[in-house]
Amino acid sequence: MTHTDKKIALNQGAIIFVFLAVLTALEFFIAIALDAVALLIMVALVKAGLVIYYYMHIYRLSSSEEDEHESYSYQVGTNRLGLWLFLLSDAFVFGGLAVARFNLLGLTRPHLSQELGLLVTAVLLVSSFFMNRAEVSLEHGDRKNFLVSTAITLLLGIAFLAGVVGVEWPGAISEGVTPSSNAAGAIFFMMTGMHAFHVLTGVLFLIVILRNGARGLYSAEKHWGVEAATIYWHFVDVVWIFFYPALYLIGTVIG
Repeated sequence: MTHTDKKIALNQGAIIFVFLAVLTALEFFIAIALDAVALLIMVALVKAGLVIYYYMHIYRLSSSEEDEHESYSYQVGTNRLGLWLFLLSDAFVFGGLAVARFNLLGLTRPHLSQELGLLVTAVLLVSSFFMNRAEVSLEHGDRKNFLVSTAITLLLGIAFLAGVVGVEWPGAISEGVTPSSNAAGAIFFMMTGMHAFHVLTGVLFLIVILRNGARGLYSAEKHWGVEAATIYWHFVDVVWIFFYPALYLIGTVIG
């Protein structure tokens, strides 16, 4: 890979991030000014599509790379398929939670902090940008930027958890939104709790990746562990892309 190839790949990741940021701002504006559920759903679908196709490498599933590491390439190909099957099964769990949310609450939502919701969403989107940057850097042999970007992603993941579990949960409870208060409370804590658990497992995954990377266990040719962590991290981002409007933007506030 040439320096030009690396620059192009990094720029592509930055462009996707800019699109995601603009769409998130548009999403927030639609919720505040228009209250158009159909538009919110369309924006969320576009955001998820961008992350899945580029950041999560959906286009690589049909890749038929042939090089001197043919057996390794074959293993990576089958591992990609296995990982995507796992994520697909996991997506049904989150999909079930989203269906339950609309079935039980309809076009209403719990009283939550709009500012905090937007902030933690921004943190997660920025973390996906740095996770993409980490993987691209490693693919082009830039070990230093890989380690720095992975560490930043890790810290942002911890910040997201702190925002949701450490700030939003106590704030919701102080507003009377508890797991046992009503359906809105139960749905809120179930959705955010399940997602926070996945973010936590992603953080642990990143700690392992960072440790192995510092020990020099990955190379530009062989780094499936990094790719798997990247795909998983972006999957967590995709889930939140849908959970954020479902919990914070769609519907009128209860109580």
